[in-house]
Amino acid sequence: MRYGSGMVLVVLAGILWSSQGLIFRQIDSAGTWAVLFWRSVGMVPVLLAFLIWRAGGSPLPAIRAVGLAGVLGGIGLVGAFGGAIYSIQATTIANAVFLFAASPFLTALIGWAVLGERVRPETWAAMGVAMAGIFVMVRDGLEGGALAGNVAALLSALGFAVFTVSLRWRGLADTLPSVLLGGIFSIAVGALVAGQLGQTLAVPLPDALWSMAMGAGTLSGGMVLYTLGSRVVPAAELALLSNIEVMLAPLWVWLFLNETASAATFMGGAILLVAVTMNGLSGARRAVTA
Repeated sequence: MRYGSGMVLVVLAGILWSSQGLIFRQIDSAGTWAVLFWRSVGMVPVLLAFLIWRAGGSPLPAIRAVGLAGVLGGIGLVGAFGGAIYSIQATTIANAVFLFAASPFLTALIGWAVLGERVRPETWAAMGVAMAGIFVMVRDGLEGGALAGNVAALLSALGFAVFTVSLRWRGLADTLPSVLLGGIFSIAVGALVAGQLGQTLAVPLPDALWSMAMGAGTLSGGMVLYTLGSRVVPAAELALLSNIEVMLAPLWVWLFLNETASAATFMGGAILLVAVTMNGLSGARRAVTA
């Protein structure tokens, strides 16, 4: 595969992921844990089918190969998926997706603390800018009563950071088996927590279908495209291209659902995007000159 083709696949993955906010707004009464359950029910068969197709047979060797790192990554994804669902239900799409963009910086911090990976000075500077943007957004959320949604979005970003660091811990190149484990764990956790809270998984049929369609189409489809593209696109550029999701998600809900966000949300989001772009561009330059 050529670089240009890989870049197109990654961009398409970001576009798919950015449409999830629109789908979430079609879900009427299903709670966080029911949506997590049904979305994962839709996602797991698609990922499993892709792994079988790619392996030309049983996917079990690829799943076993991820080992403890893949299991920890799957657990991190449970938090990432659950936090994302709750935040989108509790706050605006713009608030949620802009805060999701904190994940690269949380990854750098955890990687530094756990793995001893050196953090570039440019990344420290970008993290400082990102924190300023997050403060602007969270302060506005506190005033508007959306603090829980903002915290859930940051916890989702933290879950993705744990997922990424767990894979770096053992140097796994193939992330899809770990994503599959995350989907399986999410089915179990969604059912368990819903039961403990006295919530039902027997949600209205449209809610279940929308959730499964999101898992089978946008989430798993985006992961497959992203994984294929990542084989030829450098990691620093992957982080930069994935920002398409952050930029497009608020646009879709504004265009189709007339959902707007406060000036502080867009101001904080713009600051955060500047920080992520700074970090991505500096990483790309470093990769070229290395």
